[in-house]
Amino acid sequence: MTHTRNVALAITQLGIVLAFACAGRLWGATAVTCSSPASAKPQATEYFVSLADNTHHLAHVSIRFSQTAGTITLNMPVWNALYQVRDFAANMENVKAADALGRPVTVVNSKTSEWEITAPGPCVVIDYDIHLDNDGPFGAQLSGGHGFFNWAMVLMYSPATRAQGTSLQLLDVPATWGLQDVHIMGEAPAGKVEQAVGVAHDYDELVDSPAELGIFQHWEFTQDGATYHIVVHGDPHDYDAGKLQDMVRKITHAAVDWMADRPFDEYTFLYHFPRSPGHGGMEHAFGTAIDVNAERLHGSMMPVASVSAHEFFHLWNVKRIRPQSLDPIDYQRVMDTRALWFSEGVTSTVGDMLLARAGLFSDRQYIDRVASEINELQSRPAHRWQSAEESSLNAWFEGDAFYRSRERSISYYNKGEVLGVLLDLRMRQLTQGTKSLRDLFQWMNQNYAKKGVPFPDSDGVQQAAETITGQSFGEFFHNYVSGVVELPYSELFNFVGLQVAETTVRTSTPGFSTSVNLDGQPEVASVHPNSDAQRAGVIIGDRIVAVDGRPATSSLDYLLGGMRPGTNVKLTLANQRGQRTVKLKLTSHEEQMYILQDVPSLTPEQRAHRVAWIHGDDESAGGQ
Repeated sequence: MTHTRNVALAITQLGIVLAFACAGRLWGATAVTCSSPASAKPQATEYFVSLADNTHHLAHVSIRFSQTAGTITLNMPVWNALYQVRDFAANMENVKAADALGRPVTVVNSKTSEWEITAPGPCVVIDYDIHLDNDGPFGAQLSGGHGFFNWAMVLMYSPATRAQGTSLQLLDVPATWGLQDVHIMGEAPAGKVEQAVGVAHDYDELVDSPAELGIFQHWEFTQDGATYHIVVHGDPHDYDAGKLQDMVRKITHAAVDWMADRPFDEYTFLYHFPRSPGHGGMEHAFGTAIDVNAERLHGSMMPVASVSAHEFFHLWNVKRIRPQSLDPIDYQRVMDTRALWFSEGVTSTVGDMLLARAGLFSDRQYIDRVASEINELQSRPAHRWQSAEESSLNAWFEGDAFYRSRERSISYYNKGEVLGVLLDLRMRQLTQGTKSLRDLFQWMNQNYAKKGVPFPDSDGVQQAAETITGQSFGEFFHNYVSGVVELPYSELFNFVGLQVAETTVRTSTPGFSTSVNLDGQPEVASVHPNSDAQRAGVIIGDRIVAVDGRPATSSLDYLLGGMRPGTNVKLTLANQRGQRTVKLKLTSHEEQMYILQDVPSLTPEQRAHRVAWIHGDDESAGGQ
């Protein structure tokens, strides 16, 4: 089914709505008191979000507590979605409160992101305005024609009622956005209503249910007993809708089949395809929000396929198979964890495997993808001293451009993905192909996710591998997960008839390398000594806004590396001092590359192991 709708989308299973409120008073926010608007389903905490001042990126939030006693403490999260402290309270203003008679109640800003209200009666309403203009899956944005909300960046919460029921009403939705159907995820469509109302079991469920409002394309299909929604905010000319739907069908079926599990009845893919440097995805229990730069989709759907497979598998690994160090969520302070190599990196291992299993990668493409990850890891000098666990622990530094440089750090995504491949090969090697990463995830799903308990970080993964194979993995985890011993590529890839070979290639360089920042923009991470870039004043932290007048994307290094040496490029750079333009001539340099190739005298047995490995299958006892 496909149609264009003016709707609001919220990703959840039990209570947040797919709808709009009726058009409100655009000259001001609807007033919320202790008696109005009425609550269809009263909850301990009731949120009302007015969009009346959308053209100024300003939302008006009211929080109603109908049953109070004494002092109410309210906190605004300081982090969400990214391992970066972003202090969302910086976007708030004009915090005030009133009692049941509308009389002002004293509000004390007791800490940076904390307020205290002493309620004189059984009901109190707290109001504030919040500026929302941070786009992408990790942000919240409100404008004259579009709204996207990660609610932890919008809504304060009371620690005392965080675990109790919450409701959300959207008020003053612009008339041009229309009045449409209401659809509660996991329930039948409820028809038209006067207000968009959602109910969640608690604050955590609410903020795991981002909402999209605006005119967008919407498709839905049923497969393997579940209903899937595909929602796209973007220009329909920038992507192939048929290919997008076909891709999503293949990925979701491949994953549900591989896990032999489907812990949802409805799931939503929410895509933004901006002309700006869109980048990345954010997982949620019953959906995902994904941004991909529109220009990257003109030649291939693979950029969106890759992030879609990764985010979809997160519904198991992270959202349900949760590391102990990240459970429960603490919105007020950094949460140190050594498990991101598994929660993020090995999710990428499975994501690529699912693309092969779904027929979106050929066997050779999958092997080349693994080789590219090995090449990325080995090209970073920091791999000699920073372990996968240390990289996980230092995730909070990723907002710093120098930290992201090759000399300073490795990526837990990258090394975790390589470790996931090697862990899979080691399990197969020890069991002659009868046990694999698939068994490990199914075991962890049964013994942690379905029992509602978190796993004990790296120790839990090691225990799962040892339980399944009956063999020790102590050396593997000591050397390669918590340690920095060089990875045993030759020993493990030999099982599938492959070997890692080194070769030298000549590529172009502008005299600097980049990493991708929070906004999906390439940002200078290192500058080569005595290069034109250094002489032109390019410095670490410069954002690359445009290349020859076209918006720069996260694939900038790949783009420039593929140009002819001697090519002149005009770069638009930006930093705290403003924008400037520099002209550079690309120079040639040699790079050491790692490739995966067949071993001499490849055997039929190795070929059979390889096919099963690429597609994530176990082999029968005795081989094939």
